[in-house]
Amino acid sequence: MRYRFGDCMLDGARRELSRGGALIPVEPQVFDLIELLIRNCDRVVTRDDLIAHVWHGRIVSESTLATRINAARKVIGDDGTAQRLIKTVARKGVRFVGTVQTDAGDDPWTLDRAADLDQQISFCRTSDGVSLAVSAVGNGPPLVKAANWLNHLEYDWQSPIWSPMLRRLAARFRLIRYDGRGNGLADWEAADVSFAAFCRDLETVVATLDLPRFVLLGLSQGAATAVAFAVAHPDRVSRLILYGGYPQGRNRRGSADDAATAQTVLGMMRQGWGRADSAFMRAFASLYLPNGSPEQIRWFAEMQKLTTSGDMAARLRVACDDIDIVELLPRLRVPTLVLHARDDHVVPVAQSRMMAAMIPGARFATLPSENHVPLPDEPAWELLLKEIECFVAAPS
Repeated sequence: MRYRFGDCMLDGARRELSRGGALIPVEPQVFDLIELLIRNCDRVVTRDDLIAHVWHGRIVSESTLATRINAARKVIGDDGTAQRLIKTVARKGVRFVGTVQTDAGDDPWTLDRAADLDQQISFCRTSDGVSLAVSAVGNGPPLVKAANWLNHLEYDWQSPIWSPMLRRLAARFRLIRYDGRGNGLADWEAADVSFAAFCRDLETVVATLDLPRFVLLGLSQGAATAVAFAVAHPDRVSRLILYGGYPQGRNRRGSADDAATAQTVLGMMRQGWGRADSAFMRAFASLYLPNGSPEQIRWFAEMQKLTTSGDMAARLRVACDDIDIVELLPRLRVPTLVLHARDDHVVPVAQSRMMAAMIPGARFATLPSENHVPLPDEPAWELLLKEIECFVAAPS
């Protein structure tokens, strides 16, 4: 649903806010707060309502509430003095007092496919006995996201880093994600942690869900897993999208610098994993998100602690550094889009350029970003989603 008020439009399906026709960057919690107030503009929204719907029951301080309300006012052109749109009701809560018009629009993706964005989580078991967690959300054509280095189905769904992208995709597709072995809601203990095991995880999820042809999305390490699946099952994959990926892990690039970097990262992980005050946590987060906000960096560091143990993180990292799928690339027979941030500090853009050059008929584009994962407040984020949507919608 789209809501118009003043010179603003809030699009719940796209999770976009525009003012005066220009898109305005909005943190996920601030967006959720505005949407909650608009949906309940006939009443006062209490503190308990905010905690239940924006923070999902997690207790937060009064200062945090006030900060988010002030941020919500700012992005829609209001302030605490005027209170033209968001009014504080003393000792009761807040209420949206602006005039709101709803607009379903003419985008066929908007209403029917975005009606229910409550993800459903289930579990399946691989042939070697590892339990995997699987999430499905949305009502559109199926899009499967291959697991990347670290995932957590519940935490990613609320993260200011991942949530905007995931919800945007779920508004257009039936988005299927899974926590692979060793992290998130899957089994943290697994005897086999290897690229072959990563491929088995994806095979298990697709077989369990008995999916028809689907779009396959591979991000970072997940790109290699997605390529391997598409080569083995070209009849199952309608489109292949690879973002920030690499055909060769750091140990396979023939570079002494890359191999040394791999060992340095492993050493830092073994020393600092799970310690919020460690130099590793701060360095690692800023490596992936050099332009991230303090909140985004905090979430990323917290994600590292919640998704897996330090020992398992190191095992997963070694498996990723040993990936080599170069020989598979010329065998791909699936329409493929390859995207990469131009100044990615984690994976050099040359790795995606190599993939695009070796995949028959692949389309290649770069995005103006330093972040390994584009953030919703930078132009590259919208460009990434538009590239994906246009590629999927294009005629075969």
